[in-house]
Amino acid sequence: MHIVLDTSAMAAAGAGNVMASRLIHRSHAEPGWFLYAPTCVLVEADRARPGTAEHVAALPGITVLDLDLPAALAVAARQTWAAAHTEHAAQPTPERPDGAIVATTVPKQWQGKPVRVLDLTP
Repeated sequence: MHIVLDTSAMAAAGAGNVMASRLIHRSHAEPGWFLYAPTCVLVEADRARPGTAEHVAALPGITVLDLDLPAALAVAARQTWAAAHTEHAAQPTPERPDGAIVATTVPKQWQGKPVRVLDLTP
């Protein structure tokens, strides 16, 4: 299971959202569960709630995704860097042939986008 956190999911994790906490626990404790934090999302989440980036990046089981060239090109074409980096990270890759699911508390933000969504709304 490959899951990418969007900005709202990172904020939810920092605020004690039970679903977000379960994802973090599973990514650390259960084989086959992978949780990703795109760099641009960390920046935006930290601007909205200072300390979020450091907190999320320090959690075991979370992989921080760098802004590599393909991601930078995807981000450059969009207005919102965090959403673009999240969408890019959720696309299929050789390591994730089925892509990843976007964890969010704002599922409407992803309507019409080529991603699968996991709603963390309590």
